[in-house]
Amino acid sequence: MISDLFSMTVLVGILASGIRLATPYLYAAIGETFGQRSGVLNLGVEGQMLLGAFTAFYVAIQTGNLWLGVLSAMIVGAVMGLAMAFVTVNLQAVQGISGIGFYLFGLGLSDLLFQRVLGTVETVKGFPKFNLPVLSDLPIVGEIFFQQNILVYISFALVPLAWFVLNKTTLGLKIRAVGENPEAADSLGVSVARIRYLTIILGGTLSGIAGASLSIALLNVFQQNMTSGLGFIAVALVYFGAWRPFGVLGGALLFSLVNSLQLWVQVLGIPIPSDIAVMMPYILTILVLVISVSRVRAPSALTKPFKREE
Repeated sequence: MISDLFSMTVLVGILASGIRLATPYLYAAIGETFGQRSGVLNLGVEGQMLLGAFTAFYVAIQTGNLWLGVLSAMIVGAVMGLAMAFVTVNLQAVQGISGIGFYLFGLGLSDLLFQRVLGTVETVKGFPKFNLPVLSDLPIVGEIFFQQNILVYISFALVPLAWFVLNKTTLGLKIRAVGENPEAADSLGVSVARIRYLTIILGGTLSGIAGASLSIALLNVFQQNMTSGLGFIAVALVYFGAWRPFGVLGGALLFSLVNSLQLWVQVLGIPIPSDIAVMMPYILTILVLVISVSRVRAPSALTKPFKREE
């Protein structure tokens, strides 16, 4: 019954799982925010997430060490970011096309590794809930916000940290300068290539963690194409958030709550076709892009290669 959605138990469940499901969005979108603020659009986020998810899962299941799985995902994501940076900065490839290429590479390699190394769907005991002392005992609020796993808390802590770096540090000033006017930044002695390498590798690292958060913290399983477009939604969230970390946070919560809602709709057996429910986050993505494109201004040098004048 639709009325079941409005019971306190279900509402708390929707909000708590919405907070939890925002985790991969936040990691991937915050990383992409840094890249785009420096002028680089990375459409390979999804591929980086898939390889990160597989690596974290495989390492965790082989060693029993979840943190080693996260570290491995970070390294794989960073290597993918390094490759993307080389193609984008040094070879000056068209960013949209090269990004799709990296996505397909990540999709194909993760699928191949899954078939060759695992063969069947297995499960791993992922990160348990970590109840924050005192706060987790608060009625309603405690269950929603403070009874999550550690990767959830870290993802939300990234938001103010990213805001501080971008807006209150010299590094952030250089990133923004390179994304707005790389020629002027270069004339002031800022290495455009170095800044872009840094942000793309950082974005890849965070995308790797985003994948790990899926496979060993949220779902505790790896399966083929398990991200199901989540990486592309993360890119859309950067536009929705107007390249601001707190704007990205708002978008991530919106998408995750919609996703949580559609999951609860299916769990409760509400008579809405399951295909329609699953489509809800993707329909929202399209609407967000339509609205965002008309209301925000992208960094001026976004997708534009920079060639240093000799």
